[in-house]
Amino acid sequence: MIFGRRALVTLVLAAAMSVPAVAQDARAVPESRAEMQLSFAPLVKQTANAVVNVYAERAVERRSIFAGDPFFEEFFGQRMPNRTEKQSSLGSGVIVGRNGVVVTNNHVIEGADDIKVALADGRELPCKIMLKDDRVDLAVLKIQSDGPFDIIPIGDSDAVEVGDLVLAMGNPFGVGQTVTSGIVSALARNQITSGDFGFFIQTDAAINPGNSGGGLIDMNGQLIGINTAIFSRGGGSNGVGFAIPANLVKAFVASAEGGGGSFIRPFIGATFEPVTSEVAEALGLDRARGALVTAVAADGPAAAAGMKPGQVVTAVNGISVEHPDALGYRLTTVGIGHEARVTISENGETRDVVLKLEQAPETSPRDERLIEGRNPFAGAVVANLSPRLAEELRMPTSLRGVVVTEINRGSPAARIGLEPKDIVRSVNGTEIDTSKTLESVTAEDASLWRVEIERDGQTIRQFFK
Repeated sequence: MIFGRRALVTLVLAAAMSVPAVAQDARAVPESRAEMQLSFAPLVKQTANAVVNVYAERAVERRSIFAGDPFFEEFFGQRMPNRTEKQSSLGSGVIVGRNGVVVTNNHVIEGADDIKVALADGRELPCKIMLKDDRVDLAVLKIQSDGPFDIIPIGDSDAVEVGDLVLAMGNPFGVGQTVTSGIVSALARNQITSGDFGFFIQTDAAINPGNSGGGLIDMNGQLIGINTAIFSRGGGSNGVGFAIPANLVKAFVASAEGGGGSFIRPFIGATFEPVTSEVAEALGLDRARGALVTAVAADGPAAAAGMKPGQVVTAVNGISVEHPDALGYRLTTVGIGHEARVTISENGETRDVVLKLEQAPETSPRDERLIEGRNPFAGAVVANLSPRLAEELRMPTSLRGVVVTEINRGSPAARIGLEPKDIVRSVNGTEIDTSKTLESVTAEDASLWRVEIERDGQTIRQFFK
């Protein structure tokens, strides 16, 4: 159907009158050719100086092909030592503090012996690590030079909506600082990386290798995410990139500036599973979303709040929770020492409970001991398992017993296949309840050892002479 100009104008005006005006929302679709020709250049000039290139060098020892060979060791001795080489990695970072505080990805600087940042003006400055955590893939660096530095303020990632315009800034492929544009494609994405963090902002702004640690920036010039991962078959951008939300970055930076040696997550005292369609139907939920409570520790914050197995957590402080990873993210950003209002669904009804967020307790002294002597555990470092140690080892916080924390290379414990995180349940019929008990039992002179350990929820029984 073809309309004349007057008829078309009439239709446009009629459509505009039928749509209620949005007074307070600044977002708008371009409506003219002039608006389509607007440029991101002023926004780039405002933020570019706070985006840096991160150079990390690490020493790697190359083992000689003759190492361990009795013939060459006898005739050549130490004249063929292992070679040490330097490996370098390149990524991006964002300055968030005028004193030189920089946020980047942990995988950019992991294992680095020397870290430098290159500013937009060409200066290269040394850095030190303030805090890093591979589980959330974040690291905070401090530039070893006097400021002040240009910064990008950290925004509120909870205010981000699907469809918002964003810029991704970084140093892809080492070609130099680059800016790409796109929109927010999705929120609360999980199961993206191998770590235990599962809450990402998805964008179609081009993100490539080297962009890691760079900034995802909104139209107000605020940092709403740290670019961290892409879905790609060939190593390039396919329009599916992911960023760590700014609210988690803000909590991580605060922990670093507070002098914490590690980024501590709140201890909930409960375990959760995703809500499947079958579970949602059985529980009378209108759709499959939320975090299903599967177990509650008797003395944890969840029990104190009245949470029980079979309940479903659907929101935290009024913000919807789509899956267990989203629940963990929400509670982490609230922070230890605070309270969270948790919405629970049970038997078709919803109610709010108050959850006090605290650090995982060390219910029993860890009492680390190195097992020695002539026994299968010689060379293993063991400790009493508590919620805090379980959190450090990334094990379920409900586990108790004596856990292997370290194995000395070449030791009897290593030779029999003992691994860190193994829980020793019994030795020669004696239940192992403390590290002291294990040390006492293994000090006995036995001709046959009957060992029972738990590994990843499975019980393993072995006999050793």
